[in-house]
Amino acid sequence: MEVNNVKAYGTEAAEASLDQLNINRRKPTAHDVEIDILYCGVCHSDLHTARNEWHNTVYPCVPGHEIVGKIISVGDHVTKFKVGDMVGVGCIVDSCRECEYCKEGLEQYCEPGMTGTYNSPDKYLQDTPTFGGYSESVVVDENYVLHIPDNLDPAATAPLLCAGITTYSPLHHWNVGPGKKVGVVGIGGLGHMAIKIAKAMGAHVIAFTTSQSKFDEAKRLGADEVVLSKDEEQMAAYRGKLHFILDAVSAEHDINAYLALLRVDGSLALVGAPEHPLPVAAFSLIPGRKSFAGSMIGGIAETQEMLDFCGKHNIAADIEMINIDQINDAYERLLKGDVKYRFVIDMASLKNK
Repeated sequence: MEVNNVKAYGTEAAEASLDQLNINRRKPTAHDVEIDILYCGVCHSDLHTARNEWHNTVYPCVPGHEIVGKIISVGDHVTKFKVGDMVGVGCIVDSCRECEYCKEGLEQYCEPGMTGTYNSPDKYLQDTPTFGGYSESVVVDENYVLHIPDNLDPAATAPLLCAGITTYSPLHHWNVGPGKKVGVVGIGGLGHMAIKIAKAMGAHVIAFTTSQSKFDEAKRLGADEVVLSKDEEQMAAYRGKLHFILDAVSAEHDINAYLALLRVDGSLALVGAPEHPLPVAAFSLIPGRKSFAGSMIGGIAETQEMLDFCGKHNIAADIEMINIDQINDAYERLLKGDVKYRFVIDMASLKNK
């Protein structure tokens, strides 16, 4: 297969910093589009993978799955896009297309396994992992590419490709809307999007935070009420009141304290990914017929639905723009929670290096 050599930023080992390297991209095949990457969001998953914290990283590793750019070439049989279109690529660049979940538009749950935007076996280039958006360009099958609404800022739209769909999908699946009281736990990259989206869906949104300093922020993002989760009296006031809770916390925390806030038949969906198991008491679930669930990103059709919803409601992420050579510092700040609320790389800073 013919390839193009492009500039990227990645790492050769878990303990190494990210630095400039060159990678191969396939030349577009019949159904491919080639995208000039303009912006790439920085997800906590990027950090986990670069540092092999999930113990599955293949090196060299080029992270990045919140990609926005312009199409610069298309394959001969492409029908959904044309040169010049502003498009997005999220966490999925391929899947088997044949299993029951792919056929249902749930490519994220593909039985043989979806092809991730990075750190998956590349279907086209043998013995090579897929490489993500910390790069000049990317080539993706048109069926896994998304239209970006014209009215949204492209840079602030990039995080929607992961943080947006990771929160939209469970809110949509559990029918969040008018008349529903919805809790959002954790006000970070995921949580700030959950507040905005749940509010736009018409729900009454209650934000939970361990930090008094985030009260005004949560209100600005759209929360109707804010609760200091360390205050037992404040928490007790919501006992048995909530229809749904979206938990976006990746640190260890007491999940039973939040399950207690659900009404009968209420559900809590975890989208944060704590390193260690969270103990769940049987009697946190049994008396109220409550559900404790998880959710992972979303399929391609649902991701497009989310982008269109965000376009309609003028929703984008709160971002801090960085240059590519600031990525190692950004990772350290990410570990400290020192970002409001998503780093986005201006990829012109790589092209100009």
